[in-house]
Amino acid sequence: MDPIAVTTLTALAGGAGGEAGRQVWQGLVALVRRPFRQGADDGDENATLSSGRTELTALQDAPGDLTRAAALAAALGVRAALDAEFRGLLTEWQQQAQAIRTAGSVHNEISGGTQHTVLQGQDFSHLTFTVSPTTPPTS
Repeated sequence: MDPIAVTTLTALAGGAGGEAGRQVWQGLVALVRRPFRQGADDGDENATLSSGRTELTALQDAPGDLTRAAALAAALGVRAALDAEFRGLLTEWQQQAQAIRTAGSVHNEISGGTQHTVLQGQDFSHLTFTVSPTTPPTS
């Protein structure tokens, strides 16, 4: 399982992605609130491990706080390592979050001077530009 990006957590906690982002965030909230099923061989040594609830609440209180997002990402990573079912569900959640993150909106503004060619967009690949030589004006 890939680590959860701190920037993804802060963006979703802060409301990025509109309604779809809100739904993905609520999916994480529901996932974290599930019972924490540690492995049967854990004994009492893992009794103090976080389920992620405290870290989730802390990030909800301060959505832009990268330290809180990092703490949540770490807690989720540990929990995923100990609970195979949670790991699978968290991986599914990450795929949904990735789709939201890449579907973000962009605002570009070009001003000043003269622009002859401007290309704006997202995720370009296999582009070829052919530029014809310009003839300098005659005096």
